[in-house]
Amino acid sequence: MSETTDRTAGGTPAPVRIVLADDERMVRTALRAILSAEPDLEVVGEAATGAEAVSVVRELRPDVVLMDVRMPGTDGIRATERILGTLEAPPRIVVVTTFENDSYVYDALRAGAAGFLLKRADADALVQAVRLVARSDTLLFPSAVRALAVRHARPEPAPWVTRLTARESEVLRLMATGLTNAEIARRMEVGPATVKSHVAAVLAKTGARDRTQAVIAAYEAGFLRRG
Repeated sequence: MSETTDRTAGGTPAPVRIVLADDERMVRTALRAILSAEPDLEVVGEAATGAEAVSVVRELRPDVVLMDVRMPGTDGIRATERILGTLEAPPRIVVVTTFENDSYVYDALRAGAAGFLLKRADADALVQAVRLVARSDTLLFPSAVRALAVRHARPEPAPWVTRLTARESEVLRLMATGLTNAEIARRMEVGPATVKSHVAAVLAKTGARDRTQAVIAAYEAGFLRRG
């Protein structure tokens, strides 16, 4: 992901750079209007297809991509896979969807998307979602991710489950509730650096790119209970 912690000459955090990928021009126009009204957010590019999204992201290197999950040709899932699989420091990708329980969304999360957002979400929810995935270490909409996993996951035992330490297991369960590293540290009464180390170990053992993928993997392995 691009460095969202860069500072301008005045010491103000650099704006979060965003690419919009949707085959409907009106949707892109509406998203741009909402996001561009925020001083800490900057829409730097647009794409009308999945293939174009991959090209635009490679060229502009944004921090966040809002990716329509269903587009002609290369859909949002394949575009997500290509972006995350080919860029050394890829952006965070949030898939945008009409239906919350869409299997396409679940596949996109499995592919590495950081979260999903409903097209009917209001402006405040959109802005906060972008800020959250760009600059936070928490899970985007944990209850929605849990509901999606419960609906679509088919738990199968995974060898990584037995390799987790007791502390790592506890951290993974707390990650799934949407707690930040700082909140987990307070809950476990340990230092933030210790939690950060545990999170890194969880990601490595689950083979996950980020917290969202780790939580999805935990449901698929039956580590987290369904329902």
